[in-house]
Amino acid sequence: MIVSQLANRQTFFGRGSLNKLVPLLSEDPQPTLLFCANSFLQSEAWQKIKAELEPLLIGIEVVRHEASPEEIDGWVARWRERAARVVAIGGGSVLDAAKAFAAVSQHPLNTLRYLEKVGDTPISGNTLPVIAVPTTAGTGSEATQNAVVTDKADIKVKASLRHAHFVPHVAILDPDLLRGAPDHVLACCAIDAFTHLFEAYLSAKGNLFSRHAALSGLRAFLSAWPYLNDPGEQGDLAREQMMIASWQGGLSLSMAGLGVIHGIAGELGAIKDYHHGEVCGRLLLPFLQLLNDSENAQQQKLMDELAVALFPGFTLPPARMLASWLQDKAITPFWQDPPPLTQAEADWILTRANSKNALIEYSEAQLRFMLEQAFHIA
Repeated sequence: MIVSQLANRQTFFGRGSLNKLVPLLSEDPQPTLLFCANSFLQSEAWQKIKAELEPLLIGIEVVRHEASPEEIDGWVARWRERAARVVAIGGGSVLDAAKAFAAVSQHPLNTLRYLEKVGDTPISGNTLPVIAVPTTAGTGSEATQNAVVTDKADIKVKASLRHAHFVPHVAILDPDLLRGAPDHVLACCAIDAFTHLFEAYLSAKGNLFSRHAALSGLRAFLSAWPYLNDPGEQGDLAREQMMIASWQGGLSLSMAGLGVIHGIAGELGAIKDYHHGEVCGRLLLPFLQLLNDSENAQQQKLMDELAVALFPGFTLPPARMLASWLQDKAITPFWQDPPPLTQAEADWILTRANSKNALIEYSEAQLRFMLEQAFHIA
């Protein structure tokens, strides 16, 4: 049985839906803090709403990367008891930073005390209300219960603050915010959404309900993947579908969890600045090789059902066909020119990596195979 708060209280979807933000804030005036990236402050979208939005804000915090515990604690020290509501406009790092601030600002201790893997204190559901406006289609953070925090400097950990109440109260999904993004960003964010959906579909924690949600998102992904950078109507439709796929990926992972790809990617992200979606996409391809050779009956059954649902009349083995299709239809070959890892870094990652909620427990040799196929290790 799945018992959880999985959905936003309000979700606005469609091209131009960013225009809902100002009326939403105006009808319920509260001290509101904006989290965003510099790229948003330089965008046409910001210029359109700036004059109306700025008077409704008490301040703006710019998020430049995955937030560290120290950065979150700094924001909390600056805005505790001053901010009553948070708006987050940006990619996954911005949304996670805002969600983390909203939660920790309502707790007495510093961020590390509540963080999964390293914390010693349970976190309650107390949080400021968050309005999440994704400008990328990948993480699905606008629909998840967790806020990812990364410390690369000291304890080297990438982990979450997690509670059902941390799902943003409002999500505004405007596909027009994806227009003009570089091909590499579009593709790497999208393959992150795919990985969320795919791993949730194959999860040992999954059931008919969660797999149905994941399958719906995978259908949306397939319709969008080849056309994300198209400047015309086909591209507009694709960006709409990918925004849906990303949101459904957030719902799916909240219900069923993730698998071995994220079991490796999360540890790698604690020591390297590589784009998380690109890391997942690079690991996905060797994972599909392992999946093709899998003798696990449940994995085989789920892959057969997936192929029938997504690729009627398929002729190749499902995992091979999926790998081939993803590469053939990609708008950019994100898997080429693998970035480097030292042998010491690879060993560090592998001693900490795990299979998460995968249907089988992957061996150290299989984890190493995935990492060595995805990255240049020297």
